[in-house]
Amino acid sequence: MKKLNTSPISGMQELLPKEQAVFNKFKDSIREVYRHHGFLEIETPTIDRAEVLFAKAGGETEKQIYKVVKTEESAEGADQALRFDHTVPLARYVVEHESDLAFPFRVTQVGRNFRGERAQKGRFREFYQADIDVIGRNGLAVEYDAEVILTLFEALDAMHLPQKLVRVSNRKILAGFLEELNLQEVSKEIFSIIDHAEKVPTEKTREWLAELSIGDERVTNVLDFISIAGSRTEVIARLNGFGFENEKFKEGVRELDKVLSILEKQSLGESAIADMKIVRGLDYYTGTVFETILPDYKEIGSICSGGRYENLAELYTDQKFPGVGGSIGLTRLFYVLNEYNLIHENDTERKRYAIVPFENNDAEIEMAYKVAAKFRGRGKDVDIVFSDKKLGDKIKFAGKTADYLVVIGDNEVGTGAFKVKNLITGETADSEL
Repeated sequence: MKKLNTSPISGMQELLPKEQAVFNKFKDSIREVYRHHGFLEIETPTIDRAEVLFAKAGGETEKQIYKVVKTEESAEGADQALRFDHTVPLARYVVEHESDLAFPFRVTQVGRNFRGERAQKGRFREFYQADIDVIGRNGLAVEYDAEVILTLFEALDAMHLPQKLVRVSNRKILAGFLEELNLQEVSKEIFSIIDHAEKVPTEKTREWLAELSIGDERVTNVLDFISIAGSRTEVIARLNGFGFENEKFKEGVRELDKVLSILEKQSLGESAIADMKIVRGLDYYTGTVFETILPDYKEIGSICSGGRYENLAELYTDQKFPGVGGSIGLTRLFYVLNEYNLIHENDTERKRYAIVPFENNDAEIEMAYKVAAKFRGRGKDVDIVFSDKKLGDKIKFAGKTADYLVVIGDNEVGTGAFKVKNLITGETADSEL
């Protein structure tokens, strides 16, 4: 009988070993793609100064930050907090170590983050994110926006996902559009409404816009604008068709055209489109923004997202460090892949071997270690089963934890030869030391 509640706290993921092995394989495959694209690995602390995190959190995220409080302190006195993403701690890291870094700085972080949002299916309070960022000093070519998207797309390919679609936009376009409509004073509210538009019926979005008292015509203008989506040529033509002279708007259109053009030439083709609904909720994004979905499973939502931030470190330093980055929410993605039975056989864990000494005597154990060393030397995962139980019980145990079985008895000790049994197919193969 349990003396305490031993279930995980709501919103925390806890996996059995077999599931954990698949999760780790996904994580490792993503990291490998990142490394192949030249991204350097770092780790930032999960606990940071609250003033650093709160300085750039903004919006709903700020309400979700976990404060860290020592037992003898009050919650009001906490000056430390758990990071809610990798990007803000990265800005601090770059400022702290800028004299030791080469720019543009390609960097990746894969680790846990924390948000105190309402726990629900597929939404976690503690979660792994696999991030990449490129940070420049004083400037950063827009080509890096496309490079980040391409790298993330390839990382998702390594997970054997079904058809993917990258939806790309640029916040400058919407900002310039709102300036043309003289709506810049409520632009923050409109960005937030658009960011939630796909989660509610269109009439609800219209209602929220109407509450800003901007007039029916401008409400319709905004709704029509965010309905623009499609191929690069189609969308760029429609945006240029407005004939706006607003420099912010025109710059955003040029950047969007450039990014999508690179993606087309790198064979993404119809897998990347322009979509004016994509604005991203975090306030630090300033240019390119993108989200990736699985079109056949739209209800899952975004599985990968990110964007450009021109000066995330402005509150920490007078120097300008523009950057662009993106993230795969690995914990949530793994959850939904399981829910939709999208984990394939080749995504399963590495094959394990169980070595079972028949009598568990010294000679059998000595040979068991030699056999284990042989297989481990080939990169296999090996468990030696030490037990005084009957052989049948030991084999039954091996069947729960391994894919291959080797039994070591007097004959094997005497000859140095042994049989390897495939516990899935029942086939056996001869081997020797």
